[in-house]
Amino acid sequence: MSQTSTIDAAEVAKFEAMAAEWWDPNGKFKPLHLMNPCRLDYITSQIAAEFDRDLTQVNPFKGLRILDIGCGGGLLSEPMARLGAEVVGADAAPRNIPVAQLHAEQSGLTIDYRHTTAEDLAAAGERFDVVLNMEVVEHVADPLAYLTACQVLLKPQGLMICSTLNRNAKSFMMAIVGAEWVMRWLPKGTHDWAKFITPDELVALIRQAGLDPVDRKGMVFNPVAWNWSLSARDLSCNYVTASVKRAQG
Repeated sequence: MSQTSTIDAAEVAKFEAMAAEWWDPNGKFKPLHLMNPCRLDYITSQIAAEFDRDLTQVNPFKGLRILDIGCGGGLLSEPMARLGAEVVGADAAPRNIPVAQLHAEQSGLTIDYRHTTAEDLAAAGERFDVVLNMEVVEHVADPLAYLTACQVLLKPQGLMICSTLNRNAKSFMMAIVGAEWVMRWLPKGTHDWAKFITPDELVALIRQAGLDPVDRKGMVFNPVAWNWSLSARDLSCNYVTASVKRAQG
């Protein structure tokens, strides 16, 4: 692992301890399983719009190289592979990789899973059409350095999808009190509220990293319908952004 890595070892340890539960919809990653359809709706629509792909066709993402950074067990990598993309799944927690590899093999999917970091991939000259950077930036030691590495990983006109948690009283109640203390979906201490990032802060960081933000939406949980949906106005807790690497000159 690179000496210049933005990885926070304590954060990696939290997720490594839960590695075996990635594909249990009622386990410690239940919130991600519930959120995944909403995340995929946003991701697929943004990729289709940016690269002029028809989602009704077979393998609409064929020819696109996609990096799922912080891939965990592969909850996003696998759908991207099913849509025809060439997928690299990268994670700093080594125990996540065999879990992801085994599930992909059982699902009949070919995905290049690696125990590595964004910085090391960038230094190795890897380049992608799309970087999926979902629920990772709030766990790294240096968000700007991390986002800059993601920018380097993109080809010109490449697309980064980045989601995280807003920092306010509502997100504390929802993500920490609700998910960790009351519902016990996640072990206490999974999230550090002080590391949450407001939408305006994230947009500023993305611009500093050399990308052009083009869209942002909230992801809102409905406790009555027990599902997630996208919102153009409510970014008060979970939210997701799309940014493009403009060609130089």
